[in-house]
Formats: sequence, C-alpha cells, structure tokens
Amino acid sequence: MNRSIGRWGILATVHVALLLGHVAQAHGAKVECTVADPTGTPLNVRDAPNGRVVMTLSNGARVHRTAERELNGKRWSLVANEAGTLGWVFSAYLGCVSTDRDQQKSAPMRPRPTSN
Repeated sequence: MNRSIGRWGILATVHVALLLGHVAQAHGAKVECTVADPTGTPLNVRDAPNGRVVMTLSNGARVHRTAERELNGKRWSLVANEAGTLGWVFSAYLGCVSTDRDQQKSAPMRPRPTSN
C-alpha cells in the first residue's frame, strides 16, 4: 500500500512541476494586453482554462498577461489588473504588447465591423 501512495505522490509532483512549467511566462517580461473580442460581446474570465466563468471584461479593458498555457490545442492567458489576478481568458481575444513593444497575437483576428 505504501508503494502505491509513493508512486501517486511522485506522479502528482511531476504533474504539478509540468503544469507550472507551462504556466510560466517566458523571460519574465511584463505583457500588457487589451481585450479585443471580435464577437463584440464581453470576454469571459474563467477560474481555469475552459473552466467556470467568474466574470467578464469589456472590449478595450486593459490587463496584464501573467502566464500562458495551452489546453487541447488552444492558448489561454492568465490575466491580472492593478487589483490582482482576475482569471483565465482565451488568448486569441487579447491584443498584447510586451515591455519591448513587440506586438503579440495568439491568433489572427478578423476586422470587426464598424457601425456608423
């Protein structure tokens, strides 16, 4: 029985280490982002990638990406504002600029129709 618990403990430790490795932001660069949801609806903020919706952000809201993760072939960003961590959003709906001002997009965006 102790051998079984030991194996599970090792597997759990490896899983957490891999998860943290995927979540770490490359080079520790601060990345500023603006919500740019092409549907025009508020962007869902979730408690985990593809998890439960905990709040929404309006287009144009400014956040900082603190981590990124891929789940089932889709990129998710952990975002925060001045008050603290908000949650996970679909990365394709963010327009981001690193502190060195290189534009970063997770996926190409279609232009939003303008209403005049």
